[in-house]
Formats: sequence, C-alpha cells, structure tokens
Amino acid sequence: MTPPCALDRQGIATLDVTVILCTHNRCEELAGALHSISASQVAESLTWEVLVVDNNSTDQTRNVVEEFCRRDPGRFRYIFEPRQGLSYARNTGIANARGEVLAFTDDDVKVEHTWLQNLTAEMLNNGGWAGAAGRTLPAQKFTPPAWLPNDFDTWAGIIFAYFDLGDEAGELHCAPYGANMAYRRAVFAKYGGFRTDLGRNPGDKIGNEDTEFGRRLMLRGEQLRYEPSAIVYHRVLHERVTQKYLFSWWFDFGRATIRERGGRPDVYGVPRDYFALMRRAAEIPGMTLRWMFAIHPQERFHNKCLVWKEAGQIVELCQRLEDRKRTKAAGVQEAKSGRPSHP
Repeated sequence: MTPPCALDRQGIATLDVTVILCTHNRCEELAGALHSISASQVAESLTWEVLVVDNNSTDQTRNVVEEFCRRDPGRFRYIFEPRQGLSYARNTGIANARGEVLAFTDDDVKVEHTWLQNLTAEMLNNGGWAGAAGRTLPAQKFTPPAWLPNDFDTWAGIIFAYFDLGDEAGELHCAPYGANMAYRRAVFAKYGGFRTDLGRNPGDKIGNEDTEFGRRLMLRGEQLRYEPSAIVYHRVLHERVTQKYLFSWWFDFGRATIRERGGRPDVYGVPRDYFALMRRAAEIPGMTLRWMFAIHPQERFHNKCLVWKEAGQIVELCQRLEDRKRTKAAGVQEAKSGRPSHP
C-alpha cells in the first residue's frame, strides 16, 4: 500500500523520493527495470513514486508503462517528452517530479531490492548531502577482451557505466554516472538542470551530461555521498565491447569535453578556440606515431583511442569557430539591412 502524501503550499502532493527513469525504444528491457524497482523494500514511512519519461519512443513503451500504472496507480506515472535527447527527458522528469529527492537510473538495469532505500536514506536524514551515488555492477559475467587495457574501472565505466569505489561509504570526489545517482530537487532549482547540448540521442552519442552536473555541484562546494550498498546491475551490450564502438565513444567524449568547458574570453580579439585548435593539431602527429609504433596491443589500442579523442576535440573546436563566424556574419547583415536576420 502506498503511504499517504504530504501537500505543499500549492496543494500539490509531495513525496520523499521520485525515481526518474528515461527511456527510448527499449520496451522489453524497460519492463524488467520497472519490475525490479517495483519490488523495492523501503521503510514504511518513505513515500515514493516512479516517473517514466518516454523520450519519443515508437515501440510499445507506453503500453508497458501503463500496465504498471494500472497495477499500482499510486506508484507509477508516465509522461511523454517529444524533444529527442536524454537531457531533455531528464529535465522533463525533474520538472514533473513530486519527490524532494530525485533518484535516476536507466531503462536497461535491474536494481537490488534495497537500492532505493540505501541510496536515499542518508540524504533524507542528513541535509548536508546534495546528492548520492551507489555501485553499478555488470548484470552478467564480463570478461574483458585481450586488447582492452588493464584499467578496468575506466573501460568498464565506458562500456556499462561501471562504478565501484569499494565497500566504505563516504564523500564522493568524482562525479557519478546517471545509471545510479540521486540529487535533492532543490539543487536543480539552484544550479539548473542537465545541459541539453550534452546527453545522448539516437543520432549522437555525445554524453557527459550526468558527470558535468555532478562536477558543477562539487565545484560550488556541494557534498555528494558514495553509498556502496545501493547497487544497480547494468546490462553489458555486446556491441559496446568492440574497438569500433570505443573509438566512436572517445571521439564523442572529445567533443563533449570542449562543449563542457564552454567559451572563454578572446585574447586581444582572437578567439581562444584558435589557439586550442592549433595546439591540438600540433599534438596529433606525435600521438599518431605513439599509436602506430606501440609494441603491446593494449598500449596501441589505448593510444589510438587518445587520437580519436583529440580528433573529436578538433572537430568540435572547428564547429564552434564556424558557428561564431556565422553569428558574426548574421549580425553584420542585420546591421546593414536594419532589420533582424531571423524574423
């Protein structure tokens, strides 16, 4: 039975926790994720809901969610977000959530029964924590291929959002991943939502929207908590355990790092992006030689990934300079014509 809700000053029901789960065309995996969340074991006093944000799916996603809504109308809610992109979907979830703490997870995971309780308990009991993150482990046995470097945490984090900082709870000093994190609703009002120029969509794998938000909070002095007992099991997709996928990921990661950094003041009227572009272009030959002449296959693969990252940064810098040029040209044209170039 769903515990009764409190009411805010506007008469809108408020809860302790809202689980926000964004999804796009993964109705079969989604059903498993929702089933695991529905079996959550929480304190009797905890009031909570699950808000599924359908990010423009064309499969049976709505039917799957509505079935859960019929089974437990006080627990599950469905909302449709037509703007494509994970950040749009998450921000829509934030705007429509009723919880004071917002927990995020993915549509292709299974959560332990105690995940929600353990992830949010300290935040609800201690106002000092702005956010929290738990462990994300593989849902099936994962044996790294021989060509993958030995830094398991980094590469598994790329492949299936692996996040495991050990058995001891305490303050986080790195940004969590979106598969297993929670924040107070108030921090989104204070610092803004997830950046919409970052975040995956079907035509673009650029990410960093989750880690950028965590870094944004920590840079402003907010404290995030690591809770190892809040465990999520993430599916390992075979198509991600390929060199082709990882090269593509590093390329998009390079693009994301430039976007996250944002614009910087010009130097004597010259855009800083020009200097950054020249520096990275000068580094490419040396990085390419280190890739091509590395003896060990793991080192060779790692060095090639760094070249792809550098290439992504160069592409993004070129795009920003081109956008700047177009904006400037449009402004000149507007000034000449005496009317806006975009009515």
